[in-house]
Amino acid sequence: MARPVPGVPGRGGLMAREQPLPERVTLLGIRHHGPGSARMVAAALEAVRPEVVLIEGPPEGDALLSHVPNLTPPVALLLHDEAEPSQAAFWPFAEFSPEWRAMKWAHAHGVPVRFFDLPAAASLGEPPDPDAPDAPDAPDAGPKAALDPLGTLAEAAGFDDPERWWEDVVEHHTDPEDLAEAVAEAMGALREEFADQVDARTLRREAAMRQNVRQALKDVEGPIAVVAGAWHVPALRTLPPASVDAAALKGLPRKKVSGTWVPWSHGRLASASGYGAGIDSPGWYAHLWECAERGDAVPRWFAKACAVLRAEDLPASTASAVEAVRLADALAAMRGRPSPGLSEVMEASLAVLCGGDATPLRLVHEQLVVGERLGEVGDDVPTSPLAADLARLRKRLRLPASALAKPIRLDLRKDTDRERSKLLRRLEVLDVPWGTPDTTRTLGTFAEAWQLHWKPEFEVALAVAARHGTTVEAAARTVLVTGAGDATRVVDAAESLSRSVGCEIPEAVAASRQALDRCAAAATDALELLAALPDLATTVRYGSVRGTDPELLRVALHGLLARGAVGLPLACRGVDEDTAERAVKAVEGADDAVRLAADEEHRDTWQRALKSLVRMPDAHGLPTGRATRLLWETGALDSDEVAARLHRAVSLASGATAFVAGFLRGSASLLTADSRLFGVVDEWLTGLSGADFAAALPLLRRAVGEFSPPERRMLGDRVRGTAAGGAAASSEWDEELAARLVGHVRDLLAAST
Repeated sequence: MARPVPGVPGRGGLMAREQPLPERVTLLGIRHHGPGSARMVAAALEAVRPEVVLIEGPPEGDALLSHVPNLTPPVALLLHDEAEPSQAAFWPFAEFSPEWRAMKWAHAHGVPVRFFDLPAAASLGEPPDPDAPDAPDAPDAGPKAALDPLGTLAEAAGFDDPERWWEDVVEHHTDPEDLAEAVAEAMGALREEFADQVDARTLRREAAMRQNVRQALKDVEGPIAVVAGAWHVPALRTLPPASVDAAALKGLPRKKVSGTWVPWSHGRLASASGYGAGIDSPGWYAHLWECAERGDAVPRWFAKACAVLRAEDLPASTASAVEAVRLADALAAMRGRPSPGLSEVMEASLAVLCGGDATPLRLVHEQLVVGERLGEVGDDVPTSPLAADLARLRKRLRLPASALAKPIRLDLRKDTDRERSKLLRRLEVLDVPWGTPDTTRTLGTFAEAWQLHWKPEFEVALAVAARHGTTVEAAARTVLVTGAGDATRVVDAAESLSRSVGCEIPEAVAASRQALDRCAAAATDALELLAALPDLATTVRYGSVRGTDPELLRVALHGLLARGAVGLPLACRGVDEDTAERAVKAVEGADDAVRLAADEEHRDTWQRALKSLVRMPDAHGLPTGRATRLLWETGALDSDEVAARLHRAVSLASGATAFVAGFLRGSASLLTADSRLFGVVDEWLTGLSGADFAAALPLLRRAVGEFSPPERRMLGDRVRGTAAGGAAASSEWDEELAARLVGHVRDLLAAST
């Protein structure tokens, strides 16, 4: 008698008291999100006509199965722990998922359908097992770390690509009954061969599955269909004593679990997204499913590819599509494949439609192979009051969710756009970043640019945020007021005030204003006070647009500025490199804030602080050099004074690099325009030895890296012009000096290109 296999009762001979599965139970081993498996399941259900259908999935989802007719896939079952909503998991389904076809068939024929896997309460919040076959949000992927069933079977069949093997063996297969049996036998052989690699969680899941099969056998007298991952089928072919499975399930965690259906996307079905049961090409599989009955998948694919390319103003004619179909057919015939698969289709697309250029092919891959598509759920699907409020706001403000990033521009003088901005900012506060501000565009006081991109995982964030309130406004108010009360640093309080003003929640604005006063009164670090000014200045500037009196905010800004300015020189004296870098950022941010929002009196206060810093002995060169540059740009120091300070700094053995690096930060245009200052820096650089230049390079690269590409080109042209001028003026060409100069400039600009 062959040895029993763990997790596969009866394999190789029945163990004591084990019983074979009754013949009225039909096991349908599937690959999740496989169109071939979906066709097999649909055909098998029509032939068997079961009285109940069992589908791999958590039983807590049974209460939500009645909503299936009102769902448009891809969708996902979302279940979460009511006590800890962040402990959540998804079970996604696409139009071509075998489980989805089973659900649709059952509802269409009035047949009860149940999930029969391990309860979600047993796995929510558990750390993932690296050797487990499934992630919590992947109903079944086959063992990833220990064993890849598809990869193993493909390798045994002589294929180096599991996806290609699956296409040949399954997607082009026409006999569903023969297919189901073949897959089951193959998985049984794998389970026997790799019995020691079946993990404990898989064994618990299969014990739960068998218990639910037993219950179904009690509930109905007719046929039963079981739709499960093919990896589990060998473990379901026999039933050990119920007490054995009950013992395996003893002590599992018990939690109160809630759930709903949420829109999903093809991008989140892709294995590249990290989804455990993911597939490489959800868009391609959706296309195969849609064209299954017509039998014209390949021609229609190339028609779509041509449309994608033409939408980007790339040439793609009908004649090219016809030629691509011929090439794909020829490649399949040469390789002995029953019909062209994805590899042949993409190779033909590259050669014929894209002219050998991989760039447009990537576009085809993104839009057709992955094929981003967002599902929909019906209005009757249960959801939290917070999620319902968001859905209402999205509908009223005409902001539909999209799986593709979409840029929008908002004019805050218009009521609807202002309401949209408030919504996006309130969602940011709730850790639902549906919109990302586009900071690369400056549109003025009354305009904002955003990038909208809805992601399915935001549904979990909404479930977590629901504990803060039943509406978006109420939940954001709770988070902001609580955050203001917890603030201990001036910069945190200033950020809270900025977010509160942007969300236009008066109670949060008042709480943040009090927090700012409290933190400022306790602060003794001048750099901390100055670091809070940029957020506060932006708030002052936009406060009137958001319905907040800007003068009340300006008073707070002036108070922080006055205290920070007094302490700035001493805060930069005798400090280390990290503190010096922090000081530079504080100086730069404070200077921008002063220009943006301070009155004339406090601008003078800031100028005096910068001059005191420049004159402060033993102050670190980095903030001192930056302060010198800022004073020069505003005209408080003329070029002669700056040149003198540069000469003094570079003549010192220590601190020269830091001073020059601080001075170089910002724009290069003024520096290249002033020949005297340029000459001082140029002379210092060319005089450095190789070792000294290597030591100075990190600081200098950081400074030059902030220059724009045109400024770097202008700087390079100025250096070349200086070298050429020097050669013309001198009768002797210093080859060593020229080589050192060119090498220094090349090294300096290398990190910025």
